[in-house]
Amino acid sequence: MKKLFSCILVFLSPLVLLASSYNIQLGIVTTPHSFHYMAAQKFKDIVEKESNRDITVTIHHSSSVGNETSILQQLQMNALQMGVITAGPVDKIVPSIKAIEFPFLFDSFKKVDTILDGKIGQSILNDFKSSNLIGYHFLENGFRNITNSKRPIHMASDVKGLKIRVMNSQLQIAIWKAIGANPTPMPWPIYTQLSQHVIDGQENPLAVIDQYKLYEVQKYLSLTRHVYSALVFVGSKAFYDSLPAKYQKLLYKATKEASIYERKLNRDKAKYFLNDLKKNGMIIDEHPDLNSFKEKVKPLKSRFTGVAKKYLDEILAQ
Repeated sequence: MKKLFSCILVFLSPLVLLASSYNIQLGIVTTPHSFHYMAAQKFKDIVEKESNRDITVTIHHSSSVGNETSILQQLQMNALQMGVITAGPVDKIVPSIKAIEFPFLFDSFKKVDTILDGKIGQSILNDFKSSNLIGYHFLENGFRNITNSKRPIHMASDVKGLKIRVMNSQLQIAIWKAIGANPTPMPWPIYTQLSQHVIDGQENPLAVIDQYKLYEVQKYLSLTRHVYSALVFVGSKAFYDSLPAKYQKLLYKATKEASIYERKLNRDKAKYFLNDLKKNGMIIDEHPDLNSFKEKVKPLKSRFTGVAKKYLDEILAQ
């Protein structure tokens, strides 16, 4: 009987181990060459090491589990447990995040960090909970710039009529309508649509433009820096609530460290990306007429209501 009991324990021990372990399925839309992926990998390394692999992380990249809107929906259902998501598509679920997407709101990374790592940023992250999500920490895409295959863009009037791919974001659509473009929401990636001239252009940070070789299908780049594009480590609230307190704390620690790591990578490489785009033949306007763009988007402030307006007013006052 004792021998039988020992055999049962040996048989059950892997099951007990499995039951006490956690696996995080983490979704991103970009490739392993992207900063999104590097941040996800950093998060994975920290979590697995500090939990002694009691938590494991599986990264699903290149839109293999869907676009960012789909990833958000899966997080709400706990079909995925984590994601690195661009702020734009979040605004339908967490409206307050629109405040940090307002055009020409930030003029430096210093101001970005002051806001996103401060009281306002934390308040926005807390708002995720009402949508069955956890907003852990902000990382970044960076400042967005416009490219196209038709003509140079120096001032807002040069954008008129261009079919520009935008994120599936109400605010981003409104921005480009105000400037005079024909904004077209479309999930990432979009290389094929650009090469086939389904769309004329797009807007993204330099890292994305370079890493996805958009210089092969886009001739013109203007450094408009019209929107600071944040990323967010987003999690399933149901999964978070199921964790012991020590692991809840670990997820916050790991996302913060991974976010700071990713921001530094992105900023340190900015000059490299610009030079590489030049080397690959893009015609770049480094000093477009930003005032012409700013005048076009000023009226958008009247669209802000509720907590998004409150946060935007607080940022503008600083």
